[in-house]
Amino acid sequence: MKRIVIIGASSGIGRRIATDFARYGWRVGAAARNTEALTELKALYPDNIEYAGIDVTAPDVEKKLYDLIETIGGMDIILYCAGCGWYNPELDSEDDERTIAVNVGGMTKVCIAAYKYFRDTANVDKGRIAVITSVAGTKGLGVSAAYSASKSYQQKYLQALDQLAHIQHVNVGITDIRPGFVDTGLLKRTPARDLPMVMSLDYAAPRIELAILRGRRVATIDSRWAVVNTLWRMIPGCLWPHLQFKV
Repeated sequence: MKRIVIIGASSGIGRRIATDFARYGWRVGAAARNTEALTELKALYPDNIEYAGIDVTAPDVEKKLYDLIETIGGMDIILYCAGCGWYNPELDSEDDERTIAVNVGGMTKVCIAAYKYFRDTANVDKGRIAVITSVAGTKGLGVSAAYSASKSYQQKYLQALDQLAHIQHVNVGITDIRPGFVDTGLLKRTPARDLPMVMSLDYAAPRIELAILRGRRVATIDSRWAVVNTLWRMIPGCLWPHLQFKV
């Protein structure tokens, strides 16, 4: 039986993917701060889901993660879905600090722990570290400065981790998943009513899961956002500050 650990499984993309993998017959280790939501999640598939209350900003992340891995009997894939922050044109420092703590500090600690697990475990099959980043990591977004910067960090960190795995001959693959707007609670922080190309969980989740199972290195969800991403990259840096986004 395959085993996946999902960090940020209490809501949104993480919860949906946790239920899907449990339904597929996988052993799922679900982690988040909201243990009440995790209890409800386990009740859906009590034989396939185990959970642990993990705060990715706390110093005991590595220990709690390894305990959860042991509970489900090992780990083939880890998916980091935990994330926060979005719309902050007022540059509220508390919001930005929390965004950096979760998206940068928390992801880094989880990735380090996962990398060491795969490095030190004699897995016959390749392990996989997957992270939900964002198309927002392509450019610095003025109304979401900390969020876009944190997503850019995640993408560069995963790129570096992939290189390190090849240098050290560690049997682990890296998957960077870059969604556009997905209809989850995170979008409720934006004041705009008509965000472009919003995807439902029913649409986005299967595409994310397929990217993980196929071992994609980078997967932009979906093709429309891949085009937008390409166009963003082509905009010269001198012109970028003059563009305005309706978010």
